[in-house]
Amino acid sequence: MSEARPNGSKGQIMAALRRSLKREQPAPEERRLLEERLAQPRAGLIPARGQRDHAAQLDLLEEMLTELSATVARLDDAAEVPQAVADYLKSENLPPRLRLAPREDLRVLPWDSQPLLEVTEGSAQETDPTAVTGAFAGIAETGTLVMASGAEAPITLNFLPENHIVVLRASDVVGAYEEAWTRLRARFGNGTMPRAVNMITGPSRTGDIEQTILLGAHGPRRLHVLLIEDAEQPAAAD
Repeated sequence: MSEARPNGSKGQIMAALRRSLKREQPAPEERRLLEERLAQPRAGLIPARGQRDHAAQLDLLEEMLTELSATVARLDDAAEVPQAVADYLKSENLPPRLRLAPREDLRVLPWDSQPLLEVTEGSAQETDPTAVTGAFAGIAETGTLVMASGAEAPITLNFLPENHIVVLRASDVVGAYEEAWTRLRARFGNGTMPRAVNMITGPSRTGDIEQTILLGAHGPRRLHVLLIEDAEQPAAAD
């Protein structure tokens, strides 16, 4: 009996690739090696810049974000987030309106301490000037933010508003990409990865037009990171 094939466009593409390679299914030994590799993923070579101690990783993350035209504010406690958001919007002469990611750790912050802020929750709308989200992780070696989509993290918040404020805990900062993927596998488990994992490295930009850098071409033109210096230290990567 032949093995059932997946339906839909993905199945058709994979079937076409197998036909072009003249190989319908992996050989048993090859399949065993592939399944073993997936069950026990091995990290690649991690650059020295990603192997710093945690305090140095935080400094490197801030340095890289700044080089990428983002801005960073360090906070001692998550309760300071509403004030920091209000201060940032005022400093950039932006409307005091924001769309908040529907996650409990952001929802419980003292937003009522900032009566001039208009805070709504949910997926981004075209008229939203600013989004405030969390982040799954920050990668120090390149100043990259890892965003895992889900009910509490609508992907539209990352790209639709012109201004993106990200609340990132220091305990969620890792040195290298490999560590971020290890955390993703540990958090979501085999076969339950989020529908989308976005990696954001600075504000949206392009240099296609006369090789002049233009911010905000395909997403937010401003990226502001509120880095909370929580005491918890990140788990070591496998």
